[in-house]
Amino acid sequence: MVQDVPSLVTDLVKGELALLKYEIIGTLKAFGIGAGFLVGALVFVFAMLGVLLTGIVLLIAIWLPGWLSALIVAFVLLLVAALLAFLGYRSIKKGLPAVPEKTIASLKRDLKAVKGVGTIPGHDVTEF
Repeated sequence: MVQDVPSLVTDLVKGELALLKYEIIGTLKAFGIGAGFLVGALVFVFAMLGVLLTGIVLLIAIWLPGWLSALIVAFVLLLVAALLAFLGYRSIKKGLPAVPEKTIASLKRDLKAVKGVGTIPGHDVTEF
């Protein structure tokens, strides 16, 4: 039993590191998706500005003064940008907190098992 302890500790550390890596990759993936939404929002804002400000302002200017039609078009563009920015923010927030909670809980459980307070799944602590 005692000679198995180093190998058990090594396996435990490897398992905890694998769990940590899995959680961090998931968090970074969520941040990447959120950043992609934010970049997409900026691309659409810049692409639409030229076309919409020219075409729609001229169309609305048929019924309203030019300055008012330009203001209306700018407000609509702002709403679209706000929606895309909100989607990006929400996606990034899904990745938070960036703390590996599962790994911390697993380490606490392992520490209790080593102290004899809890159990290790698949192992009977009373054997030691």
